[in-house]
Amino acid sequence: MKKLFILLLLLAFSSQVYAQVIELPEIEISAVNYKYLSSVESDDTPMSVKMLQEKVAMYDLKSSEFYKDEYATYNISFYIPEGKILAAYDKDGKLLRTIEKYKDVKLPKTVGEAITKRFPGWTVVSDFYKVNYHYMNKVTDKLYKVRLENGDKKMKVKINEKGVFM
Repeated sequence: MKKLFILLLLLAFSSQVYAQVIELPEIEISAVNYKYLSSVESDDTPMSVKMLQEKVAMYDLKSSEFYKDEYATYNISFYIPEGKILAAYDKDGKLLRTIEKYKDVKLPKTVGEAITKRFPGWTVVSDFYKVNYHYMNKVTDKLYKVRLENGDKKMKVKINEKGVFM
């Protein structure tokens, strides 16, 4: 009885030793325009703007209908109801520069606090968010043009994403 039990136990463990080994094909994931995304994204960026910026970064130029091997650069426009991006790509699909403009997006916390601190009692009526990216520059320009009202008084101010007035 003991021998039968030990034999069954050994048989149970030995069957798991011969499990199948499945080899999967290698895949390579590369982010061609990761520098663009890391340069323009921030925690306060509205979701619609983030989605459009990701679409620009992931755009596959070589499989588009516009691609012809004879051109050095390609200008492609991307649109959403809140804004647009004009993006320039090289012939390999690398993002060279963008000009972005969005209307009436949610202001980042730092920008809102800076406006409230400097202009108490004023109300934000409208805003424009502009982004200029260039792959050679270390700094991406992000600027908010905000229209304020206080009763009959109206004012326009320019402020960057850090809350510094221009």
